[in-house]
Amino acid sequence: MEILKKITETLYDGDEFAMPGLVNEAINAGATAQQVLDAMMAGMAIVGDEFSRDELYIPEVLCSCHAMMEGSKVLKPLLTDKDAISLGTVILGSVQGDMHDIGKNLVGMMLEGRGLKVIDIGIDVPAEKFVAAAIEHKADIVACSILLTTTMPETPKVVKAFVDAGIRDQVKIMIGGAPITQEFCERMGCDAYAKDAGAAAAVAIDICQR
Repeated sequence: MEILKKITETLYDGDEFAMPGLVNEAINAGATAQQVLDAMMAGMAIVGDEFSRDELYIPEVLCSCHAMMEGSKVLKPLLTDKDAISLGTVILGSVQGDMHDIGKNLVGMMLEGRGLKVIDIGIDVPAEKFVAAAIEHKADIVACSILLTTTMPETPKVVKAFVDAGIRDQVKIMIGGAPITQEFCERMGCDAYAKDAGAAAAVAIDICQR
């Protein structure tokens, strides 16, 4: 349907004001709620990919995220319980000692935009709180934002907390942030590294679909 293609393009363009009307138009034209959701997520996939390649920048990504949210407001009441099942659940937070949340929030929006359920537990999160949230929400992934070199030592503490809780093999630990590298990720015993919000969404989906 042409209207679904238009939804994908409009979300990519970040036109949050047009999205609600387009969603309603698509539904009235006979599209299912799931088809509309798929069209929206297709737009977010393009945004995430281009952001990872430095072809889009944070202001443009935020516009697309806002467009996704406006379209979702119309769509959510129309989704059945089956439709609403997410690809996976992610616990998201900035590690203890790290008060930054802008990057974390952008990651959260990108994850949600790609169909993942996100439980944001905030900033300055101790290792034990990541574990408790993962258990409570039966999480597939714990995503730790680490924006400072001084908070990098929190990483092994998070990993150890999951080992001590006996659920290390049940949850994937993903880390990211300015000082983080793939080498550091591997050395700390984490499962995945994402260099930015777009990559985080792609990596998380890959993990949940394995």
